[in-house]
Amino acid sequence: MFLRWLFAALHLLALGVGLGAIWGRRLALLGPLDEKGLKRLFHEDNWWAVAAVLWIGTGLVRAFGGLEKGSFYYLHNGLFLGKMACLLAILALEIWPMVTLIRWRSLVKKGAQPVTSSAQTLADISAIQAGLVVVMVLLATAMARGIGFHGV
Repeated sequence: MFLRWLFAALHLLALGVGLGAIWGRRLALLGPLDEKGLKRLFHEDNWWAVAAVLWIGTGLVRAFGGLEKGSFYYLHNGLFLGKMACLLAILALEIWPMVTLIRWRSLVKKGAQPVTSSAQTLADISAIQAGLVVVMVLLATAMARGIGFHGV
């Protein structure tokens, strides 16, 4: 019972941290990308990564580790499948920002200023990702109320 509670709590906290971090990353990308702005951007991006690891790790344990309703329930729940579609979209959208920010970090470590002309587009991607996180929360709360299961 304790592990079930702990993983559920960590999963929900990761969603909150992730939503704040991805929105913070968006705001940092829209601000000045001088030394201070880049530091803020990288800080927010780090929290987005921490949240993702917690979120995915706890989600896998909850769905397939025997702590919750079991994999049959989740794999036969249309809302869960919708959540997974949102997660896949978030991950696919993250490829460009992740690669770009890794390059920017590398340049900053070398003392160079990165070319930040793609910042607006990366901010737009972050906004879409934030919206998808909100959709996932809406789907999760519906699931928690027994909606979406089509099992035998």
